Amino acid sequence: MKIESKNKKKWYNYLWIATILYLTLGLFNILFAWLGLICFLVPLIISFTKGNKAYCNIYCGRGQLLKLMGTKFSRNKPIPKFLKTKWFRYGFLIFFLSMFANMLFSTYLVFNGTNNLKEIITLIWTFKVPWKFNDLSNITPWIAQFAFGFYSIMLTSTIIGIITMLLYKPRSWCVYCPMGTATQGICIIKNKLNKNV
Repeated sequence: MKIESKNKKKWYNYLWIATILYLTLGLFNILFAWLGLICFLVPLIISFTKGNKAYCNIYCGRGQLLKLMGTKFSRNKPIPKFLKTKWFRYGFLIFFLSMFANMLFSTYLVFNGTNNLKEIITLIWTFKVPWKFNDLSNITPWIAQFAFGFYSIMLTSTIIGIITMLLYKPRSWCVYCPMGTATQGICIIKNKLNKNV
């Protein structure tokens, strides 16, 4: 009889590779940014259906990447207490949601023909990434506009996560990650509703 090792890695232990691929491919063809919706929708679906944070705890490629990078580059200092507070976490979630809403509005304006496609990626919604992108003349402009905006959000949040990892413990970003905060809120509400049924 064959006994499996407890340390044997499963497929989901390698999702950090998907994070690296996503960030790399997006720089060469911005349309790959649409794949980031998987990281946006799957955690919400899991929290709505299962009532837990399995995505954050097991499947999050960004969290895995930060943990992996943190083994060599993290200072392993405790995260400041204010980053753990509800007001900061929910405030940060609201800030990210407002940036997401702004991105959707920009996409709508391009879809509506009010604005032209802006072929830029921005970091922290301010700094333009100097990069020559592939030809998008044969792509519907609003599809490309969404990709630029969504990739900017994903790249910005990854860089914030890396900075937090360097300053504190490897997965410190996970403490105040907007998606983690949103799914935690969903789980709390879902579990309360299940108790009342």
